[in-house]
Amino acid sequence: MDSIRRKFDFTSESVSEGHPDKVCDRISDSILDEIIRHDPKARVACETFATTNQVIIGGEISFTNKTKIADFSRMISDIVRLTVKEIGYEQEGFHWKNLDVVNLLHEQSPDIAQGVDRDGAGDQGIMFGYAVDETAELMPAPLQYSQAILKRLSIARRNELKGVLGPDAKSQLTISYKDGKPSFIKSIVVSTQHFDEKLSSEEIKDIISPYVKEVVPSEWLVSETVWHVNPTGKFVIGGPDGDAGLTGRKIIVDTYGGAAPHGGGAFSGKDPTKVDRSAAYAARYLAKNIVAAGLATRCVLQLSYAIGIAEPLSVYVNTYGSNSVPEDNIERVIKECMDLSPQGIIAHLDLLKPIYSRTSAYGHFGQEYTKDGHFSWEKTNLVDNLLGKII
Repeated sequence: MDSIRRKFDFTSESVSEGHPDKVCDRISDSILDEIIRHDPKARVACETFATTNQVIIGGEISFTNKTKIADFSRMISDIVRLTVKEIGYEQEGFHWKNLDVVNLLHEQSPDIAQGVDRDGAGDQGIMFGYAVDETAELMPAPLQYSQAILKRLSIARRNELKGVLGPDAKSQLTISYKDGKPSFIKSIVVSTQHFDEKLSSEEIKDIISPYVKEVVPSEWLVSETVWHVNPTGKFVIGGPDGDAGLTGRKIIVDTYGGAAPHGGGAFSGKDPTKVDRSAAYAARYLAKNIVAAGLATRCVLQLSYAIGIAEPLSVYVNTYGSNSVPEDNIERVIKECMDLSPQGIIAHLDLLKPIYSRTSAYGHFGQEYTKDGHFSWEKTNLVDNLLGKII
């Protein structure tokens, strides 16, 4: 979003945990979590492909304890089936009982391992973090509420709408901004799988609209708000049976909905030595704490790494003119407040835990930190340290 413009429309989309790509993200992260339970320091890069009643797992693992890949591989099919069952797929073309699961996981390349074993980054790349004071979660409003709509519908389809709505769904919000702040919702798009072929788009709208209204600010729903619900008509065949899925294809949904830059690396299925994941979490953590501390109302933060090198090659902060102190001071202070090497990030955010399957849907950011370690990068416990050093 351009800092110069004060009046504009901005759109973000979200997808449910039953979207084909999100099914694959969830499977990859569920496998990662199970590996971490067996060996917290294992190296994992797990990719998933899903289509009609078939799931293919590929990638690399290396264990640091006595666990053998062959022994663990016997669990893969059970993990996949349980994950698909939890999502809710029991349709003819994609049923957890009937899946053909192909496991192609193998040992990690020693060429990659040698750099990581020296506590260096698992790859080169750039990672971005972002925070803005548009919502209580310090996330961009179009994405945060687009995610909230689908999260609420997911709860409903497992309870009072069980047998009415299916797991596959997408949403999209266009919000009109005035004076650089969200003013009202210009349009709402929701496409949701349903089981009754006779239901019309208008009938689906009547079913879901109460849940949408629960989670978006009521003052943003105005007479000009346009609704598009299942605009193509019926949506009965969903999930990987309707469209093949692949790990890592929803990186904008996973992050900031297009409101901030993206380095291009996906998260799911990767252990935290991969800076694609851990450094993106660290960048969000820092950006959020900068905004929470009142040092800016909007902040994007970039980190860059080289494979095998521990320290970031660069740290960049842009507050789009919303800063209360010079940006170079903020850059200096964050490096004093947090060790940004891969091992430093892992220790600071406590990432060697089976906490990743929950990140696979409804965004890696803007969700609530839990005491058992989920979403530790959403904490604002760095505020006092930042303020103490900035003065």
